[in-house]
Amino acid sequence: MLRAHAELVRELDAELAREHDMPLSSYEVLLFLNDSEDGRMRMSELADSALLSRSGLTRLVDRLERQGLLKRERCESDARGWFAEITPEGRRVFGAARKTHLDGVRRAFLSHFSRDELRTLGGLWQKL
Repeated sequence: MLRAHAELVRELDAELAREHDMPLSSYEVLLFLNDSEDGRMRMSELADSALLSRSGLTRLVDRLERQGLLKRERCESDARGWFAEITPEGRRVFGAARKTHLDGVRRAFLSHFSRDELRTLGGLWQKL
């Protein structure tokens, strides 16, 4: 399972890098922000969602902010807290990358299973 996951992630990461000059980790952060209410999340919540360390997320957010894909804002209710918020440019770039990523997931993973097998697989994952 871990080998299959690692190979799938490598393939999807390479495809996003080739087509959009974007690593999968950046795509994932933009995905969470794009799909969140108001397009923003607390940095700590985003780190937990993206399965990144807080320092790893900070470095990634630094890069995405320099690229104009997101911005950081201080949390008014907590002086130590920060939000990451996707920008209009971030939404545009994410939208273009999303099609590539979903096509890659369908091709590299979903296409190997029948509908019944996917239902079974979904049921098995729910047990975990």
